[in-house]
Amino acid sequence: MQAAKRPSPDTAPPEFQAARLMKLDSAALVAILKNPGSTEFEKAKACQRLASVGGKDAVPALAALLTDPKMSHYGRYGLEPNPDPSAGDALRAALPKVKGGLLVGVINSLGARKDEQAVAPLTKLLAGADTEVAKAAAAALGQISGLSAAKALQGALGKAQGPLRAAVADGCLLCAEGLLAKGQRSEALALYDALTRPDIPKPARLAAMQAITAAEISLSRPR
Repeated sequence: MQAAKRPSPDTAPPEFQAARLMKLDSAALVAILKNPGSTEFEKAKACQRLASVGGKDAVPALAALLTDPKMSHYGRYGLEPNPDPSAGDALRAALPKVKGGLLVGVINSLGARKDEQAVAPLTKLLAGADTEVAKAAAAALGQISGLSAAKALQGALGKAQGPLRAAVADGCLLCAEGLLAKGQRSEALALYDALTRPDIPKPARLAAMQAITAAEISLSRPR
């Protein structure tokens, strides 16, 4: 019985061409994203590859996917590690264009990029009516850290209720950790101190107390 002839790499279905797709340069990958005839698999692999090789030239094509329910995740995957500032611009520009899970995803990507320019719009979302979006904004602000993020989180701490209150407290912990890493010790300790109030969820309150103790011990050690 004659063995079935294997298709050539150029004629095989896209799902059998992953290795070839993952060797393409940025220009070829962008062309795949712009081609209406490309399959979802091809676009997904292009985004995956662009996360490693993409630069400013790849941003518009990736940004165009952010509002697509099926491809938004892949677009964000390609944009998150992109070193060009326009990638952050694209993610921030997408905030008012998406809702629900897509919006949460874009917020998560801004947090992962530690995009300080996103603090203002994230602060607005933190105060919005959608609890899941607000929780994502709290986490992203914690990742971004810095004085503006700390101010936003501390302001929300006194207003948030229920699950959102716990998320804001966790964001404060993350933000304070980031402040310490940046050498902003007094600001970090002030944020930790705000978390020691009796009305703060117990896990965050205990973590803040431990962080304060650790910071004080570290400062008192001989150098």
